[in-house]
Amino acid sequence: MKKSHIFALTTSILILISLQDAFSQSVTVDSGATAWMLTSTTLVLLMIPGLAMFYGGLVRTKNVLGTMMHSFAAMSIMTLLWVICGYSMAFGPNVLGGWFGWNPANFLLRGIDESVINGIPEYVFSMFQVKFAIITPALIAGAFAERVSFKGYCLFIGIWGLVVYNPLCHWVWASDGFLFNLGAKGAIDFAGGTVVHISAGVSGLVAVLFIGGRKSFKHLQVRPNNLVMTLIGAGLLWVGWFGFNAGSSLTSGLTSGQAIAMTQVAAAAGAIAWIIIEGFHQGKATALGFVSGVLAGLVAITPAAGVVQPGGAIILASLASLLCYYAILLKNKLGYDDTLDAFGIHGVGGIVGALFLSFFIRDSWMAEAAKAAGGSWTSWQQFGVQLTAVGIAIAYAAAGTWIILFLLNKVVKLRASEEAEMKGLDNYYHGERGYGMINPN
Repeated sequence: MKKSHIFALTTSILILISLQDAFSQSVTVDSGATAWMLTSTTLVLLMIPGLAMFYGGLVRTKNVLGTMMHSFAAMSIMTLLWVICGYSMAFGPNVLGGWFGWNPANFLLRGIDESVINGIPEYVFSMFQVKFAIITPALIAGAFAERVSFKGYCLFIGIWGLVVYNPLCHWVWASDGFLFNLGAKGAIDFAGGTVVHISAGVSGLVAVLFIGGRKSFKHLQVRPNNLVMTLIGAGLLWVGWFGFNAGSSLTSGLTSGQAIAMTQVAAAAGAIAWIIIEGFHQGKATALGFVSGVLAGLVAITPAAGVVQPGGAIILASLASLLCYYAILLKNKLGYDDTLDAFGIHGVGGIVGALFLSFFIRDSWMAEAAKAAGGSWTSWQQFGVQLTAVGIAIAYAAAGTWIILFLLNKVVKLRASEEAEMKGLDNYYHGERGYGMINPN
């Protein structure tokens, strides 16, 4: 055989091998979906410093670092717990009657090194999901800001993640979770209305009632130390929410496009609704009111982003702004000290979105539900499913949080000492001040 023929044959074989490898890779890993999920994972992580800035700007100067540390501490604590056992608890096969999942092979994520789910590496899916496990307890921190010990907070969120978050996540998002399979097509929680916002809001409310209010909070004239930082934080949350919602489709196709559009529409509608309500009630449209409306709209659309259209997004966001606004007024009348309105925004907004999405679902989704039900499926039937899921989430988060707080308080003092509270969490727990030599009071 001539050398030229040998060279041609060898080249052809190498090309065939490379094509085969490329084809094998294309059928196991969807590069487009993977690229989008990598981006979404990064966007959701951006929400954590965004939340830190949002919360940090609203507290008093002497507590700004301590409040921001709550968000940053969650980034580390929840990540390590997720890698060790949280991912397996949330997405492993049912154990203990489906209370949570468990797969021993996934301890320390050992079993997913070369695994692919829905065209994306399972590592990417796991790292996307851990961001939800991070932000949920970080949201809770807004309820008892300015009066919780740092050690107590760190222990609380670690236990809370294992006992409350992971089981809820399993019930709603794991393929064998009982809420995932409830009704015709399961309880709808596209990106965390029940798993994240309702559980965080309700747990925050329980924590507030357990720990109590700040010293003389009814007589405090507490003003945000830096509203500019709060607005920047809200902007980062808005941007990050695109990954939060659209990334939950686990694709880079039609559903992610629908979700990202609904997210933008709802944020805008929530903001406009809030400042209109504020204008009628107070005669002014404040910057804090604007970003509160943004958050209310974003929270409400979170469970619904994949199933509603723009009209539904506008109504859900506007309704959430209205009810969240009056929930905060009611808080002031009832006298409980939800410092940064974790329940007023996230709890109430999450409930509104999770329940009332039932009446704005796309016809195509309802047609699929009817087919799955073997007949017809109505909005009221889906509302019943949603009501069941919301009720279970509220009850479980409330009971689990109270038990954790009760038992943990026997071991470590959850509430900051009076000295720490008066001196400021920044200096007492961290030996620092957020603004240099500025008087912390």
